[in-house]
Amino acid sequence: MTMTVHLARLLVLAVIFVNGWTDAPGAIATAVGSGALSFRRGVVLAAAFNFAGAALACLCFPAVADTMGELVAFHDPRSACAALNAALLSIVLWAVAAWRFGLPTSESHALLAGLSGGAAALGAGTASLSPGAWLRALAGLALSLPAGVLAGRLLRRTISDRVCRPDSWQRGAAALTALLHGVQDGQKFLALLLLTHGLEGAQPAPRLELALLTAGVMALGTALGGRPIVEKMGSELASLSPADGLAADLGAGAVLLACSALGLPASTTHAKVAAICGAGRGADRRVMGQMAGAWILTFPACGGMAFLLTRLMS
Repeated sequence: MTMTVHLARLLVLAVIFVNGWTDAPGAIATAVGSGALSFRRGVVLAAAFNFAGAALACLCFPAVADTMGELVAFHDPRSACAALNAALLSIVLWAVAAWRFGLPTSESHALLAGLSGGAAALGAGTASLSPGAWLRALAGLALSLPAGVLAGRLLRRTISDRVCRPDSWQRGAAALTALLHGVQDGQKFLALLLLTHGLEGAQPAPRLELALLTAGVMALGTALGGRPIVEKMGSELASLSPADGLAADLGAGAVLLACSALGLPASTTHAKVAAICGAGRGADRRVMGQMAGAWILTFPACGGMAFLLTRLMS
């Protein structure tokens, strides 16, 4: 039992690392795409503000972690380890496969799918889903796309091109997006770390200590790259002027901030891509189709892998 719990903790850290590697770079995509930031400077900025957001989120927006922690109730610790390990492994495999093609995936959707597949494999007597927590999670994820498009479009109409010429505006907006990514996704994976610490019936580690660990691992993943995703979102998805990029960053930030305040887990990837489409011009339908296809396949792919891996492990 102890070994499987340690494996679960390592896999949570692996997912946090992959999230920083594949998801967080989207925060700087528009600033890099418009030339306001070089890729290297953008990565440093994203890593720093992801760390800050993930570290501070436990004090400012703990409801997101609470919602994620309530999604599934496991009635047997040994089975819980098997399902959790299967879900986490499916997320890592899916995220790395999507990164290979430069596609930004939503680890939020992958996490929901993996937990669902693991719980289904265990059966109703061993795991149960919380309808209220699932409704909050699905509401946040479902709102990310339309709210992102609307926010990006409205802000683009109100932002003057003159105001956006200084690169500092875009750098500030990219920092804000990275900070809010840390707030959202840091809380989701903090909930998993808290869950693993409770599997053996021991007292959980201090919340702030685990939040700092989450922030550090996420920042490390961000610092190691994500260039294909930055290029896909910042240069290939739509034509972006500095004003477009600023509107997209602020629009995505507004969606993430609202969802965090309401305790709704939101998809940073969906909010940012939607805001780019709302604020930019001439969105590339081919790139949009590739991203949409990856998102649609996330649930069956991660859910199916988690289901099969849980059956093998339990």
